[in-house]
Amino acid sequence: MALDTQVAPKAAPEFLVERRGVQRALGAYVVAARFDPTGQRAAFALGDGTLRLIRPQGPEEWAEIAVHDGAVLTLAPDCRAGGFLTGGDDATLRRIGADGTVATLASHGMRWVEQVASFPGSGKGKADGLIAASIGKRVQVFDEAGTLLKTLEHPSTVTGLAFDARGKRVIASHYNGASLWFVAAKTDSPRKLEWKGSHTGLAVHPEGDAVVTAMQENALHGWRLSDGQHMRMSGYPSKTRSLSFSRGGKWLASSGADAIVLWPFFGGGPMGKAPTELAGGDGVLCTEVACHPQQEMVAGGFADGLVVLADIASSRILPVVPPNGVAISTLAWSPDGTRLAIGGEQGFAALVDFTKQ
Repeated sequence: MALDTQVAPKAAPEFLVERRGVQRALGAYVVAARFDPTGQRAAFALGDGTLRLIRPQGPEEWAEIAVHDGAVLTLAPDCRAGGFLTGGDDATLRRIGADGTVATLASHGMRWVEQVASFPGSGKGKADGLIAASIGKRVQVFDEAGTLLKTLEHPSTVTGLAFDARGKRVIASHYNGASLWFVAAKTDSPRKLEWKGSHTGLAVHPEGDAVVTAMQENALHGWRLSDGQHMRMSGYPSKTRSLSFSRGGKWLASSGADAIVLWPFFGGGPMGKAPTELAGGDGVLCTEVACHPQQEMVAGGFADGLVVLADIASSRILPVVPPNGVAISTLAWSPDGTRLAIGGEQGFAALVDFTKQ
């Protein structure tokens, strides 16, 4: 399906959500939104412990599911089609099936499950998907069936967690850097990516070329994995809470400024290269970014509730959601890039359809 970004010029901007979206007031902080690996279901995780499940093809029905006794802290697509994974402050890792059933994969006493990541597998009929979850300093890795494969210890609390694009490595950020582990290794010994300071989240280059972390002191730090070269990206007026690589890894989009900030990961960049800034200039902080999975475009959400879609090459901006005074807390694309899920701090949620109609 083709992405339609054509909007007729008007004196006042027309926001796409008004004619191609569905909106809900969910009544609680939207922690995260995600699509399952097939794009057939979307989920919104809330701070009140519930999940909303939606079929994007028929988004009128938003099924409410009680998942955690307390807040949902993290949400990821399951490695199984139609499902999702959540972690909560009730110390549980949960699996939500396509039919809304909830199963507990692990329970950890009093320790919060703060990070969850998944790898969907080869897609060739093999049950070779993977799940990772962080509990304090530990990361547990499970197979697709939910069987614990290994526990990986870190020097401090894990703040970010991701698999690489092939599912060969799992990467965790923590104080003083990040750790890179090979999932199938018989002896677990991480490659340590070291840099002093508090690292609060991470992004992994889609080609496996680099790892980038957000820092407590309003900066990003990266490591080129081929030779260990450090990459420092600074100048943010606020902390960066959202990172997203473009398809192929040419650009790294980031929040933390009054624009969508994109660092070039080509031509020797980002070191020695100035970032590109899109959709800025009004002094409102960008709080969330999400690069389109198929095209060189990026969605940005702002502290006033505004959501836009920016074409990186032309800098053309498409208005998606008007500002409502409440910060955007999450953005997520469907795998084919035809739908965008949006969530806000006070319960605003929307699904926007970008297919040509």
